[in-house]
Amino acid sequence: MAWNRTTREQYKREAVRYESDLTAAEWELIEPLIPRQGRLGRPRERDLREVFNAVQYQLATGCQWRALPNCFLP
Repeated sequence: MAWNRTTREQYKREAVRYESDLTAAEWELIEPLIPRQGRLGRPRERDLREVFNAVQYQLATGCQWRALPNCFLP
C-alpha cells in the first residue's frame, strides 16, 4: 500500500501512547473475539486491552517482557 494523504489520515496514531497500541476502532473489532469471563475461576484483574497492547509492544519492539515500560500494568 502506498502512503498518500488519505491513507495517512486513516492510519494516524496520535491518540495512542505507542505506535503498537490499538485504536478504539481496532479494539472494537478484536474485543468480540475474546472469550467472556466464565463463572469459574478468579475474576480478571487486568484490562484485556492493556494486556493486548503490552503484547503488541513487546512483539513490535522485540524488548524483553520484563523491560516493558512502566505504563503497562505488571
